[in-house]
Amino acid sequence: MFFSETDLSDFIEENDVKFIRMTFCDTFGNMKNIAIMPRELHRAITDGIPFNATGLLEASHQNLLLKPDTSTLSILPWRPQSGRVVRFFCKLYHMDGTPYEGDLRRNLRETMKSLQNQGYQCEMGTRCEFYLFETDEHGSPTRIPLDIGGYFDIPPLDKGENIRREICFAIEEMGLHPEHSHHESGHGQNEVCFRYTTALKSADNLNTFKSTVKAIAARNGLFASFMPKPLANQPGSGLHVNVSLLRDGKNLFDGAFTPDSEAGHFVAGILAHARELTAFCNPVPNSYARLGANEAPLYVSWSRQNRSQLVRLPSAHGEFCRVELRGPDPAGNPYLVIGLILAAGLDGIEHSLPLPEAVNRNLFHPSAAAGLDSLPRTLREAITVAGQSEFISRELPVALMNKYFEYQTQLCHDAEGAPDTESWERAHSFLII
Repeated sequence: MFFSETDLSDFIEENDVKFIRMTFCDTFGNMKNIAIMPRELHRAITDGIPFNATGLLEASHQNLLLKPDTSTLSILPWRPQSGRVVRFFCKLYHMDGTPYEGDLRRNLRETMKSLQNQGYQCEMGTRCEFYLFETDEHGSPTRIPLDIGGYFDIPPLDKGENIRREICFAIEEMGLHPEHSHHESGHGQNEVCFRYTTALKSADNLNTFKSTVKAIAARNGLFASFMPKPLANQPGSGLHVNVSLLRDGKNLFDGAFTPDSEAGHFVAGILAHARELTAFCNPVPNSYARLGANEAPLYVSWSRQNRSQLVRLPSAHGEFCRVELRGPDPAGNPYLVIGLILAAGLDGIEHSLPLPEAVNRNLFHPSAAAGLDSLPRTLREAITVAGQSEFISRELPVALMNKYFEYQTQLCHDAEGAPDTESWERAHSFLII
């Protein structure tokens, strides 16, 4: 970690850094960046780098400022070792220096402060699945998966082994701690798991991971997609969010888990707001092709161990005890998704929300779900539910909500009116997410 401008300057000189990427996330979760030369670093730290805010929250061509979070410096290992490229995650400000209300990374920091003010800390980890596809003779992505392997397969059925190895080495160089990797159940589907950390760092790590996967895949003549359901006849890709809640250094999920405990109320809060969170955790029309199919949950319920539930408590001990939310997918903005999940859990504690009884049934059989609420079945329904939510309106700025729902509504309109659904999804999900 780097805290002073002197430290940064020394690092840049010693490592032959020639380009600095000022990276940020737009409202809808897409990674953006502006590259500056090292001589501009002092200006970036003290004054900020102005840029056009179109595509964020502003409808006008208003400028905003980017200032680097100096603790997030990382070398991009897939770039040349001579004339290296480094990256910072950035904070966003108005031109007068006041914080930009649409900076969702900042919003997540504020949620973390709310937890801390009430005596809690949290540790979070994400598990993100992705597909590897072949490219054609022009280098354009196809829908042909890299292999026909399945869950935990080995070569030759698994052709992604070397790619996952490169990914693990790269993210390790960038400060993540890969724990394991394997072929997932879909043809060409993979998963790399990395260690939990703070909420903000976890969101940063997820963005680092996604950009690294895409870069490594491209370097190997492949295309990586985090689209929720890229192949109709194969499993979708999920983003499983794991949360540990701590007080005075003690993991509140370790030991007896009771409905009237702080951990129980935390889970109750997530369940109570699950339908309202869906527009953010599953933000594109394609998201709803995944929910309810191939082990992706559809119903609002919890259990221990049961993977058909939206929320489960995995079998673990000590620091690894946690709650897992299995509904989100990789299309969401990590800062928005993680921040709202934490806010929902905190709301459950603040209002002592009752935890429903565990559902110990296999909900992948529709008849077993009788009496349970389901998540929204379409993006339009999810927008309606979120738009009517007092909880969401408390947590997000009005202008941001309006921009977000306006964009999603247009996605729905365009998708429903598209003469060729697959071509539309290719342009708006497959090539982007």
